[in-house]
Amino acid sequence: MFVAHGLTKIYRMGEVEVPALRGVDLEIYSGEFVVLLGPSGSGKSTLLNILGGLDTPTSGEAHWRDHDLAKSDERELTRYRREHVGFVFQFYNLIPSLTVRENVALVTDICPHPMDVDEAIGLVGLSERANHFPSQLSGGEQQRVAIARAIAKRPDVLLCDEPTGALDYTTGKVVLEVIARINQEFGTTAVVITHNAAIAGMADRVMRLADGRITSVEHNQNKLRPAELSW
Repeated sequence: MFVAHGLTKIYRMGEVEVPALRGVDLEIYSGEFVVLLGPSGSGKSTLLNILGGLDTPTSGEAHWRDHDLAKSDERELTRYRREHVGFVFQFYNLIPSLTVRENVALVTDICPHPMDVDEAIGLVGLSERANHFPSQLSGGEQQRVAIARAIAKRPDVLLCDEPTGALDYTTGKVVLEVIARINQEFGTTAVVITHNAAIAGMADRVMRLADGRITSVEHNQNKLRPAELSW
């Protein structure tokens, strides 16, 4: 699904250059659950943003199927994000004046083949909360609304940036269960970035990053269910 060769990203602050990615090569296959693991500043979010069409590389190649993400213009990247990618971030980015149902319905107006809004809400276990506002929900519930919003457009890939970073241990595992379910039941490719090494146990493959490079790629022979993880 994704292929990258020699991917670099340099941020310029005045005369100072800050390299975020230093020649990354990777392949991610359709239907995989991949964890990008590394400390803060290792380049995880930059890599995820390029794969998601939120940013472009300084040099190198980045392809999603037949889309050349490195050479796409903003209009092409917007269409790519709208039609193919679901995003889940550490902070939920819900609109506080809208109900759960209304927050999820927002994306169904801009994508070609959306899921029924109530079906998406049911998949994350929040049917009884559909008419509540974000302020009436716990952090874990808000994150599940964000996942429902992401999957309502039936994305080919779900990109998750520290989805449990703002959650406690028990709630974090509930959120990971939801992501794993979407991956398994719908075949949605899932890429999760985290600094929490325990989450790597539920992945098909784990790519470890440090200093803007992928330092290792590991295959999990015995994947764990989120309920079996501990940290």
